Amino acid sequence: MPEAGMPPVAGTMDGGAWSLLRPKWQMARNRTRHHQQGDLRRIVVVGSVALLFWSATFALALRLLRYFRSAEDIGALLAAKLLAMILLSFGSILLLSNTIAALSNFFLARDLDQLAAAPVRSGSLYRARLAETALHSSWMVALLLVPLVGAYGVAYRGGLDFVLFALAVFVPFLLIPAALGSAVTLLLVNVFPARRTRDLLSVIAAMAVAGLVLLFRAARPEQLARPEGFANFMQFVAALDTPSSPWLPSEWVSEAVVKYLEGKAAWQPLLRLWAAAAVLVGVGHVLYARGWRRAYSMAQEGATKRGTARSARPWLDRALTFLGPLRRELVLKELRVFARDSTQWSQLVLLAVLLVVYVANVRYLPLNGEGVTVLLRNLIPFLNLALAGFVLASIAARFVFPSVSLEGRALWLLRSSPLPVGELLWAKFWVGAVPLLVLALVLVGATNVMLRVTPFVHLVSLVSITALVFPLTALALGYGTFYPRFDSENAAQIPTSFGGLLFMITAIGLIGVVAFLAGRPAARWVVAEHFGRLRDPLDLVVPFAMGVLVCAAATALPLLLARQRLEALERG
Repeated sequence: MPEAGMPPVAGTMDGGAWSLLRPKWQMARNRTRHHQQGDLRRIVVVGSVALLFWSATFALALRLLRYFRSAEDIGALLAAKLLAMILLSFGSILLLSNTIAALSNFFLARDLDQLAAAPVRSGSLYRARLAETALHSSWMVALLLVPLVGAYGVAYRGGLDFVLFALAVFVPFLLIPAALGSAVTLLLVNVFPARRTRDLLSVIAAMAVAGLVLLFRAARPEQLARPEGFANFMQFVAALDTPSSPWLPSEWVSEAVVKYLEGKAAWQPLLRLWAAAAVLVGVGHVLYARGWRRAYSMAQEGATKRGTARSARPWLDRALTFLGPLRRELVLKELRVFARDSTQWSQLVLLAVLLVVYVANVRYLPLNGEGVTVLLRNLIPFLNLALAGFVLASIAARFVFPSVSLEGRALWLLRSSPLPVGELLWAKFWVGAVPLLVLALVLVGATNVMLRVTPFVHLVSLVSITALVFPLTALALGYGTFYPRFDSENAAQIPTSFGGLLFMITAIGLIGVVAFLAGRPAARWVVAEHFGRLRDPLDLVVPFAMGVLVCAAATALPLLLARQRLEALERG
């Protein structure tokens, strides 16, 4: 291990950043050449889903932008404001993901011990790892931007030259959060060892989301949906024309794109983007040249061992006594594994902030203005039911789906023991289902109280979201059993696999079916009650019974198949 601050050996061969990136490029190219069984099926499924998503996003954005363009006075302002808000969200996500990725790429990667001892210049290492960090953190956002930017080009007839201009605009936009996140990570690791910095990233995530919420609330987008709230039309136009955050790159990108499509000079925001990217990369180059070796040396220090609070365990043991010794120990094992993995429980901080934002924004829905009736206020919770179901599916994909994969090598110990496979699945199912159930009841109940819905709508919403929790948990556990990734080092990467994609597709379909079976007849009942029409209880009994059967089948079948899968794996 070289000492901190040791300069590179003079007169050594240094091929630059590309020499460090070439091995990984060759590995990726060889991996694409050697196909495995099922690769073609995965490519077809993922490609079809991506094409469908791109087409839907492009069609929706194009229709909205053409509607904006029909408004001659404020159409361009609305298009710029919409793009700025979307890019503000993407920029916050990019900054957070680049900060987390830089911690692994610059300080915790396996090949860094060889590179630290090799005669590699710090500048080459920084550029190579910066490119790798930006690529890994930005590829999904870049793919999401393709249909959106394409819709802007088609709606405003940008032509082929707009493609080159979009590349010139979005390359620095993606590079700025990568350079900034890498610099922030270096400063953190120089103060705290990297293995403790993982815990601090949860605080960074909460701060990033809180900052995004503040910026989003400062923009006050609900005002744009209610122009009658302004004193006159000129105030409304002035609110649209005034940048919400003129010092953020998202505003520069939206300004450059809209000006270029309108045929105006867009070199000023483009120059600001490239200047900011160049300055941040240059500052990062200097910081890593002076502080990377010291930070890497500190990164090899383990986190201080915290004393285990033995006095806090008996109360949980006593609370779970009714489960019996075997099930109680399995449940406690799942809880301990979750608590020991900082990459798992630290996500709860970010999740809590997002849920608070979700519930708080219900208050800003324009439900008290003209034209808003009690009927509309009681119909919105059925849309909220589908959105809450999607939130639960995302949480299940993040925490329940990887539970079998996280067993890793310990699964072989469980297989060689006389432990029944069904008991292991039982523990994983209830450890995931109970927190999801509490979260679902709080989420839907709080939003219904804010919307002041009738007791009937409130009851239907709570029962429906409760019925959705169990099949979503079972589906996540079942797909996680059929598509495990025992060799994964990061739990956050497991839900992005092929099995995670299939789970989300199935979960969205299930949510749609349950929302249709429960929401449609309930909404008809509310409409009939509002207008004083006759109501037949049988119109509710049959769809509700079908919804219960669907949820019961979607709960029992995945668990049964998952048990058979683990038993077959044990025999193999």
